[in-house]
Amino acid sequence: MKPIDDKGFLITAIESETADYLSCARALAKSIRYWQPEAKICLLTDYESENDGVLFDYIKGFRYPVNKENPFANDWQIFQCSPFHETIKLESDIVLTGPIDHWWTNLRHRDVVIAQGCRNLYGHWSGERFYRRIFDQNNLPDLYNAITYWRFSKFSKDFFSQVRHIFDNWDSYYKLLSGIDKDLIPDTDLVYSIAAVMVGKENVTIPKSDYPSFVHMKGKHNNFPSEDWTRHLVWELDKGQLRINSFAQQYPVHYHKKEFAQKLEEHYDQLLAGA
Repeated sequence: MKPIDDKGFLITAIESETADYLSCARALAKSIRYWQPEAKICLLTDYESENDGVLFDYIKGFRYPVNKENPFANDWQIFQCSPFHETIKLESDIVLTGPIDHWWTNLRHRDVVIAQGCRNLYGHWSGERFYRRIFDQNNLPDLYNAITYWRFSKFSKDFFSQVRHIFDNWDSYYKLLSGIDKDLIPDTDLVYSIAAVMVGKENVTIPKSDYPSFVHMKGKHNNFPSEDWTRHLVWELDKGQLRINSFAQQYPVHYHKKEFAQKLEEHYDQLLAGA
């Protein structure tokens, strides 16, 4: 399907028994609306959700049956479902802490750009490799699908077709990797990294810089033992800005704890009501 709009953000939300991804998607969309009122936003979901024409410009369903056993394995469909010629996909449990419209110019250097590495709450690149052992053992690029850009092109189509092929044929691909259990359910980061090796990492990344970049709030990236930072760190929301341990976040924040979306929604509802 050819795109029908110029550029915009795509947010996915697959129904789950363990987390409310639709709430996360709404919170992210509201942060985009606050910081970039004119931005176009598409929700890709299997939730039943009505479009009021205010929060989301588009609400789309998946074109093919959703894989509930491994929700990650649906990610290849984002290329086919996006209504935009240029798309920035953001994982639903991310919140913006400022406008990112200046990203588009740099991202256009490639047909596909996947974020490399992540930052801690102080804005420094994280050197923590606990979550990336399989990547290191197999010399895979340190990619995060949390922020993925593409423009409508043959290369982008071929890349996402390769992603689909890896998911669909995981029983064969896992044998090419070392230090991996055959029962491992592949996530999107791992599959993107394998696909990146196959098409050339340099073709789906740009040199690391301020963007595309995000803060990851998983525990070991921030040198604290618990994964629930919302209970153990001091945080506050003020006019769309998120401060954690008094440090104002300068990058989009992958807050990881899905329950935090409720706090974000409440905050942005108040801001948008007063806009």
